[in-house]
Formats: sequence, structure tokens, C-alpha cells
Amino acid sequence: MDIQEMTRRAVAHYWKTRGRQKKKQMKKGISDAGLRSAATGGAQMDGFNELLTNAIVSCGVQEECIFQKKRLQLPGFFRPTKKWDLLVIEDGKLLAAIEAKSQVGPSFGNNFNNRVEESIGSAVDIWTAFREGLFGLDSKPFVGYIFLLEDCEKSKKPVTLQGAT
Repeated sequence: MDIQEMTRRAVAHYWKTRGRQKKKQMKKGISDAGLRSAATGGAQMDGFNELLTNAIVSCGVQEECIFQKKRLQLPGFFRPTKKWDLLVIEDGKLLAAIEAKSQVGPSFGNNFNNRVEESIGSAVDIWTAFREGLFGLDSKPFVGYIFLLEDCEKSKKPVTLQGAT
């Protein structure tokens, strides 16, 4: 498995899918605000889910134990359920839950902070649910959050504090 090549393909799939999703909305005569029209189709991170699936299979997990491309839900502690992008369930036991997110410009500051808060909240929620026995597991599942951030000038700019001198 060539991880660099698979990552390159996943990134290319991301950008191609965003373009297709935007064109599809324009063809229908609808358009989400800003750059959302390219992201709301939901398939742009499928290349990364495929990459992760191949990596998990290469570790010896059977492909039929890996679930994706559906709205996969697990119970939460602070909310009834949480949707995940990829789950690994073997012999009825949760081995892994992974979420895939992305962000492109122009508003990196607030949006990135929101993504960080979301990932921390998801981790606290699933670990609390695990601790409280909602999964009926003896061993902790792997919890992952893969994040693709656009490489551009604004995404590399340091965040400044308002009112700081």
C-alpha cells in the first residue's frame, strides 16, 4: 500500500467532487451561501474513507467489518446519537469510529475553531458514553478525526487576538 499515492488520490477526489457538487447545484438553479455549494453533497471525503479502509484491511480486519457511505450512528452520552463517517465493527464490537472533515477558505479563523471544538466535543461525548457502558465494551475503541485543510496563504496565517497589542 503506497500511502502517499493513496493520499494524493484522496485529495484529488476531494477537489473533483467539490467541483461536481457545485456544478450540480448550479444546474438545479440552487446554490448554498459562499463555498457551501461545493461541500453540502457529502461525498468529497470519500477518497479518505477509502484510504482508511485500505489501511485497516492491511492490518488484518476483514472489509465486511468496515462500514461507510451510510449515515452511521453511535449512541452518545450528551446527545442521543452521533453520526460517524467510518465504523469498524467486528463480532458485534466497536473497534473504531472515525470522522472525516475538511475546510477551505476564506474564513479560516472562526471555522477552524468551530472544527476543533466539534472534534473535542465528539471525543468527550464518545469517551463518556464508553465509560458509562453504552457500548458494552471492555476495551476502548479507536476514535479518529481526519481533517483536510486547504493549503493557501490564509490557512497559514497566525490567528490574532482581538484587542491584543
